[in-house]
Amino acid sequence: MSSSDQYEDVVKKREAERFAEFEPARKGFAGRAHEALHTNPALVPLIVLVGALVVFGLVLGSKFFSPFALTLVLQQVQIVGILAAAQALIILTAGIDLSVGALAVLCSVIMGQFTFRYGIPAELSVVIGLVCGTLIGGINGWLVSRVKLPPFIVTLGMWQIVLAVNYLYSRNETIRARDIETEAPFLQILGTKFALGGAVLTVGVVVMLGVVLVLAYALRSTAWGRHVYAVGDDPEAAELAGVSRHKTLMSVYMLVGFICGLAGWVMIGRFGSVSPSATTGVIGNIQAITAVVIGGISLFGGRGSIIGALFGALIVGVFELGLRMAGADPQWTYLLIGVLIIAAVTIDQSIRKVTQ
Repeated sequence: MSSSDQYEDVVKKREAERFAEFEPARKGFAGRAHEALHTNPALVPLIVLVGALVVFGLVLGSKFFSPFALTLVLQQVQIVGILAAAQALIILTAGIDLSVGALAVLCSVIMGQFTFRYGIPAELSVVIGLVCGTLIGGINGWLVSRVKLPPFIVTLGMWQIVLAVNYLYSRNETIRARDIETEAPFLQILGTKFALGGAVLTVGVVVMLGVVLVLAYALRSTAWGRHVYAVGDDPEAAELAGVSRHKTLMSVYMLVGFICGLAGWVMIGRFGSVSPSATTGVIGNIQAITAVVIGGISLFGGRGSIIGALFGALIVGVFELGLRMAGADPQWTYLLIGVLIIAAVTIDQSIRKVTQ
């Protein structure tokens, strides 16, 4: 490099440093707010969640802030919260998974049928269900990363396949809660309740919080997490930097399949029975995507937080419980959630334009 080139580099570096020095002062309040939202995507859903709690608390009084009411929200969102964590991983890679709800139901059906139809111990049946979920997730990942099919098309097709397999394999039979409680109580163990102060929680709630915290740590503090964000933000640049897109996507989709298996196990504990016609198979996908979008995770990939997805699920749960306690028409819940979805996407678009 010539001396002139070196000089130009030094000048450019000094100009960049001078610009960075004065940039905070030039940004003003709006600029700093945009920067804060970009750096902490979970900030907006947290503010909405706190605001909803305050509003319903003022309207409904102490009965809304009772330990029973607040822990009821956690119990209601435990399945959606786990599915939202799984969906968030896919969306962070700039994909989408329409099969998470149906896959969770299939895993629960496998756990139940292997126990009651084949006489396999419930503990082993649970492991088989988790393995099946992981394998199906791996198939999705292989089709997306190797065959280069769009994630929307792959998971839409898998959703239909899994729904059909649910009914064909189970012969549309429901395993009753009484039979499970008598012969295979291990299948219901995640529905076990325990007291914590004045609150009543279930093991499934603990599993949900554990999944979210472990994923949050992995995404924030490990090389794998940085690869997930890199693939979602710019896959070509990630590959140039030495990141294997195939390995990253395969690991994400297989992990999502495993998490769906956990959600299926939580479903058995939550509902007590095993049914191929559980509504989670149809609406679980929409609920999970709703929680992720409200939670501030960008649908374009590469930006967001698993914690935000949990906040999104809690926001939906708080609205549902608060409006029900207020005696409002349930349709108001859908209206407000729809407004939140559009607002969340609008904010995300605004942040992307400012930070580009």
